[in-house]
Amino acid sequence: MKKLVIAALVIFTVACASVSSSDDEAVVYSNNHVTHSQKSFWDFVSMRLFGDDEWNDPAPFKDLVPSTDIDKQALNQVTQRQVTWLGHSTFLLQIDGVTILTDPIFSERASPVSFAGPKRLSKAPIAIDQLPNVDFVIISHNHYDHLDEDSIAQLGSKPHYFVPKGLKAWFVDLGIEDNKVTEMAWWQKHRFNEQTNITATPSQHWSSRGLFDRNKTHWASWLISINDFTIWFAGDTGYNDKDFKDIGKHATNINLGLIPIGAYAPRDFMQLYHVNVEEAVQIHHDIGAEHSIGMHWGTYPLTAEPLLEPMQTLEKLTNKGEDINFTSMAIGETRPVL
Repeated sequence: MKKLVIAALVIFTVACASVSSSDDEAVVYSNNHVTHSQKSFWDFVSMRLFGDDEWNDPAPFKDLVPSTDIDKQALNQVTQRQVTWLGHSTFLLQIDGVTILTDPIFSERASPVSFAGPKRLSKAPIAIDQLPNVDFVIISHNHYDHLDEDSIAQLGSKPHYFVPKGLKAWFVDLGIEDNKVTEMAWWQKHRFNEQTNITATPSQHWSSRGLFDRNKTHWASWLISINDFTIWFAGDTGYNDKDFKDIGKHATNINLGLIPIGAYAPRDFMQLYHVNVEEAVQIHHDIGAEHSIGMHWGTYPLTAEPLLEPMQTLEKLTNKGEDINFTSMAIGETRPVL
């Protein structure tokens, strides 16, 4: 088994090594509140091969991840503000006539190659060509489970893309029209149309698509305000007690938070850049969200925690009687948001 892991990692490394970084090779992005360096690729290899942590096999449990047939009529005849979870960190948001897609990944694998890497546990609930017209796409960072080349290529230049600093060149190189990609720094604000404003906000993470482009592009969370309704999309993040409180103060009223609850184990390796469920709930409180939905779980087997644990832990926390308006969704589910 370890030989298979080594082989997969070598394939992944070779594929990644050819990935280009941003135009300005001197730029290296950082977090606001991280004081020590992150672990390296080889630390990850060592942890996977020689660590004591048990990595749970998701296969026996994949059919227990809640899923439902997508309601295509609801997506195309919209009568309400609504959100549809398409798996992992991909949401289709339809608010007051504006349609948004977050971190779209519809591919079978979250990987630079089609034959190795984390494999999707269930088929994407809808094909890209069956989606309603998407006005804009939000990208949190360039990791393969959040920035999927095949999905972006299929979406093409029809939607607009909002991306963190340093990432526009990747889209243009892929063939997306230059004027369809807006690159934004933290706290930069962009007016998409008369009713829609978008603000890039901090997250605590890192970036890389290869061995030689670490942190050459930035990462971000995003505030999206449409009329009187505000969404905060976290992307991928670890926790600190400053950034998210600042976001809550800046936004004043977040109606919907989209917050990761999975990919957090083993904690000694993942904690700095991936929240667990308890930290996700704390972010929900820090930003002052009226309601939050958990994401980044149940779709690709990325880390060591049991497949269903994020959902189960969230249910336990919310069933304790605490004032936590934080839920999970079924893959393919469309839910009204008020």
